[in-house]
Amino acid sequence: MEIRLKKDERIDDLEYEGLKIIQNKNGFCFGIDAVLLSDFAKEIKQGSNVLDLGTGTGILGILLCKKTNLKTITGVEIQKDVYDMAKRSIKLNNLENKFLVINEDIKTLDKKLELQSFDAIVTNPPYKKNSTGLKNDNEYKIISRHEVKCNLEDVIRVSSKLLKNNGKLYMVHRPERIKDIIINLEKYKMQIKEIRFVHPNINKKPNMVLIKAVKQGRDFLNVQQPLFVYNLDNTYTDEILKIYHKER
Repeated sequence: MEIRLKKDERIDDLEYEGLKIIQNKNGFCFGIDAVLLSDFAKEIKQGSNVLDLGTGTGILGILLCKKTNLKTITGVEIQKDVYDMAKRSIKLNNLENKFLVINEDIKTLDKKLELQSFDAIVTNPPYKKNSTGLKNDNEYKIISRHEVKCNLEDVIRVSSKLLKNNGKLYMVHRPERIKDIIINLEKYKMQIKEIRFVHPNINKKPNMVLIKAVKQGRDFLNVQQPLFVYNLDNTYTDEILKIYHKER
């Protein structure tokens, strides 16, 4: 299939089920966090209607279309150029029958989409508060990394409104934001059910956290075994290789 590429764009091979994605070398390219979240959320049930908040170029939705038996996934992206890349990546992978992307603002989704209509929501939101951290001069990267267009509370508030009762929210974030995550989940009647910390290696503190929360869920938390990305010789651990479907 012939897909038109714009200036500074490239097609990257995801090395999984023949999937590919369009990315701009000057924009925000996906990282391991999106891949780990797709693996964490692969339990999404057959026939589910899924929402991807802040889909970016569509990496998470594209992977979930192959890793699960979901019915549909709707990606939401506020940046017009990034939304356009996601649309073309969906077409590149022949996923138009499963994956729809819309150019909308997360903060107003509860006024545009049917309430309590999704079985699951996945999100890899901006990690940094708007007032903290060094900011990149590139607008696309600023919006992807900092809470400029939406913040953590916006994501959780909208998720609570759009999820069915007992619907699940899967999120990847930073450990230093756990307090904010718990406070906002409880504010909007959601409970953390599973949490998994991701460490660069066995000797380093976690730099990511994977969270599953349930709307109107019971108060019970399962803390999973930590996930280590690298061995001490800087090679991927066996679990990471398995997630990437690679052999040592």
